[in-house]
Amino acid sequence: MTRPDGPGPRGVLHLYRGGTGRHARQLPAPQLRPFLDCYWMVRWDLRGQPPRLAETLPHPCVYWVTELGQSVIYGVATARFSRYLRDKGRVFGLRFRPGGFHPFLGSPISALTDTQLSLERAFGREGKVLERALVRLDRDASSTPELPSSGAPDPDDLTDEAMMDLTERFLLDRVPAVDPRLATIAEMVSVIAGSPEITRVENVAERFGIGVRALQRLFSQFVGVSPKWVIKRYRLHEAVERLDAGAPVSFARLAADLGYFDQTHFIKDFRALIGRSPGDYARGVLPE
Repeated sequence: MTRPDGPGPRGVLHLYRGGTGRHARQLPAPQLRPFLDCYWMVRWDLRGQPPRLAETLPHPCVYWVTELGQSVIYGVATARFSRYLRDKGRVFGLRFRPGGFHPFLGSPISALTDTQLSLERAFGREGKVLERALVRLDRDASSTPELPSSGAPDPDDLTDEAMMDLTERFLLDRVPAVDPRLATIAEMVSVIAGSPEITRVENVAERFGIGVRALQRLFSQFVGVSPKWVIKRYRLHEAVERLDAGAPVSFARLAADLGYFDQTHFIKDFRALIGRSPGDYARGVLPE
């Protein structure tokens, strides 16, 4: 089955992207797109090479990850994700749209923030059965010793497709009713992500004709974090992208563009999340 490519990467800290193998995203079936943003697959082969640091600033989304002998659903992560990639490995995952896991869970997503949930707890006994099948596929793929010969199908690609098919059939059998609020929430988050000029919760409330308190309740229930948190996360995504561009950057101007009252507060927030100052990040200094 040929699937359309999913959205490109954003929030990957650029200094550590290279040389880690394949990173692919593909769209789910149309019936799942109100809930699910994409499937994503990462694989690497660093045998005989030093470990490499991979870091991301997670989006305000719930993630379903199969790796290391288990499948786990993770709520929104408020810290950066950091990990050293070693030897040979692979990760298979799903990224739900902001708010998209709520109809499956049926309770406020804020309870999942910075924590995790097993497939069995989320979906009952059938979830545990699915986890065993996914883990079996994952282990079989991870044990493949070498790349295929020229012209032969890549077994990793076949495994990715099998895992997507298995997961998709499972979710299609459980598609919940589409809550009309999901489209609005997804649009809100998309607007925040793509509009650097949005720096305050009131900007979003005014744009969508909703009260600030109602907006905060909506995000707590469906997204798992506050709209203020989402704004700050995407403004720091914006900061990273500007630094990644390699052009000289005025940190005072950048701080003002991102809605900070002064450069000091911007640098403090950047350091707290990225693990180094904006200047150190631009120079390639490793995180603390």
